[in-house]
Amino acid sequence: QVQLVESGGGLVQPGGSLRLSCAASGFAFRTYAMSWYRQAPGKERELVARITSTNGSTNYADSVKGRFTISRDNAKNMVYLQMNSLKPEDTAVYYCNAGFRNLVRIYVYWGQGTQVTVSS
Repeated sequence: QVQLVESGGGLVQPGGSLRLSCAASGFAFRTYAMSWYRQAPGKERELVARITSTNGSTNYADSVKGRFTISRDNAKNMVYLQMNSLKPEDTAVYYCNAGFRNLVRIYVYWGQGTQVTVSS
């Protein structure tokens, strides 16, 4: 059974930091690209950060570049999102995502989300 379980969300003041974690199980984690998405109220879900399965290269949404860092630990089946210098506009539900593509099929899994609220 595939599971992606996020943790680490909460309420933080502007300028603060949070570290989100995603525990993965039930699939070949090291072969999947891992991503964090977020969805704010009334807005579409957007990609925040992604890390590949091959060489660990990363890419980020322009709005979080220089503030957020995605990383993975293949030995522990974990992916992380370190969020620094948080802004009120970072407030959203953050979702962990796993993706894999072969010649015949695309596999995509989602976590249940964790709420991040940035407010004074």
